[in-house]
Amino acid sequence: PPSREGGVVKKDLEELFSKNKQWRNGVQKEDKDFFKRLGEGQSPKYLWIGCADSRVPESTICGMQPGEIFSIRNVAGLVQTTDLSVVSAVQFAVDVLKIPHIIVCGHYDCGGVRASMKNVDHGSPLENWISQIRNVYRLHKTELDSIRDPNKRERRLVELNVLEQCINVFKMAAVQRKRVSTFEDPEQEHTLPTVHGLVFDPATGELQKLKVKLGDYLEEYKGIYSLYSTETTPVEAPEELIQQGTFEDDQISKWISSALEESHSLTGSQS
Repeated sequence: PPSREGGVVKKDLEELFSKNKQWRNGVQKEDKDFFKRLGEGQSPKYLWIGCADSRVPESTICGMQPGEIFSIRNVAGLVQTTDLSVVSAVQFAVDVLKIPHIIVCGHYDCGGVRASMKNVDHGSPLENWISQIRNVYRLHKTELDSIRDPNKRERRLVELNVLEQCINVFKMAAVQRKRVSTFEDPEQEHTLPTVHGLVFDPATGELQKLKVKLGDYLEEYKGIYSLYSTETTPVEAPEELIQQGTFEDDQISKWISSALEESHSLTGSQS
């Protein structure tokens, strides 16, 4: 259909450009070399997985500058291992940017969490998405059903959703590979990346750490989700294939055959 945007849309966009100019000028007054450094690349310490809610801008609420937080945001801050957008971003953060801290942050008064608590079809694809939060409720049904106050129950579901998304982060092969390699590296003081569950309250501006020991859950579920152990070496694609960016079928076949042969020689197993 023909465009009917008119002057209203133009005015809204002009607001963005005007405020961008004000921001740029203000930053340059404080630090004339800021944008020069920013243009030279990024080396953030934090990967932030959070909700797309406009009240939870990670850099603002943490008092951080551009270039300090690498972020992924979606409705309710879900980590689905079938979501290529999330999985790719996590892999890039871990393997390329070498980020040591992965933060999963939920927030109270979350529209996605609230929607999941209503027995309503919200329409595809939104309904497909928030059904993952319904699954969180199912896993913790006994606890949640025991909370009579609906507001407190919703807040608790926000927290439990963060917990389950943290567990989903630990399920990822890229995260597990990096944690195994850093665990085996004598020069590394800690196993990395570490995963942190946080909750933000828009009504107070306070950011809090989830009161849970993620290590206990890792220990409980390692028999289900662990893909690697400290006794076996993860097999990675050859560097030339990674640099190439695309794999041909015959290249993949040769790589798999080579990896299997190497695995058999390391474990002493017979084919």
